[in-house]
Amino acid sequence: MRRIPNERGFAAELESASKRYGDVVALDAVDLQLRHGQTTAILGANGAGKTTTVKLLLGLIRPSSGTVRLYGDDPTRPRVRTRTGSMMQISSLPATLRVVELIDLWRSYYPAPLDRGEVVELAGLSGLERRLYGKLSGGQQQRVCFALALSGDPDLLFLDEPTVGLDVETRRNFWAQIRRLVEQGKTIVLTTHYLEEADALSDRIVVLHEGSICADGTPHQIKSAAASRRIRCVTRVRVDEALAIAGVRQAYHDKAVLEILAAEAEPVVRELLARDPGLSQLEITGAGIEDAFLDLTGSQRREDAA
Repeated sequence: MRRIPNERGFAAELESASKRYGDVVALDAVDLQLRHGQTTAILGANGAGKTTTVKLLLGLIRPSSGTVRLYGDDPTRPRVRTRTGSMMQISSLPATLRVVELIDLWRSYYPAPLDRGEVVELAGLSGLERRLYGKLSGGQQQRVCFALALSGDPDLLFLDEPTVGLDVETRRNFWAQIRRLVEQGKTIVLTTHYLEEADALSDRIVVLHEGSICADGTPHQIKSAAASRRIRCVTRVRVDEALAIAGVRQAYHDKAVLEILAAEAEPVVRELLARDPGLSQLEITGAGIEDAFLDLTGSQRREDAA
């Protein structure tokens, strides 16, 4: 696999890009630049605009307004499309073709594809080459889709929910392959609902909310921009009372435990103790990527009805 030389400019760009479907605004004047040799995770709830963003960058759809560039050019042009690979969440492949037949078919679309054996190795398909696609498990089919995305030796790789259906060991192996690709200079765009995956793999995280970017930075910056402390305790203080304390951003019950996300822990804990001197089992930790995501997108956890 070749190492990508340094290039000027960006691998892909959205400039004031919007996409509307009738009265529905899927993406609203988004500016986004993807840097060479980085993994960028695009996060957001369902309907936030993740898939629309990827389809625009791939040239699968046109923006209603604004500009999309892939390596400084129109993303629909063959000379730039052959520099990309994509693994979309929904793919229909012929069930009666063997794994090796699918790989060879995809390789034939590119001017300088990867060697078949390297594709098989990278995707973890050794021993499955002669199996019919329709006879594979869900996780194995995911690996075939990954293999097809790699077949053309792309400079820019789009991975849409790539580890759905994979067991823990296979997911960790997949992460290792992504890191290897980035070390070789590839540019990766990742959409995922596994927030720990974005945290582990990404140089940069872009959070979409209702068609707009609400946060953009390194995983550390994203976590720091939101609630930075998680407080857990057993207390008589109710959720609504906790939410009224200054600095508290979220509060909910996890069975008998009250969980609070706050910018700072000390003043919140002092207030909790003032309201309930019998408070017990106090734990204070740093907030994680999931906490930051919920905070940035305005999502709320519901109190456990039990």
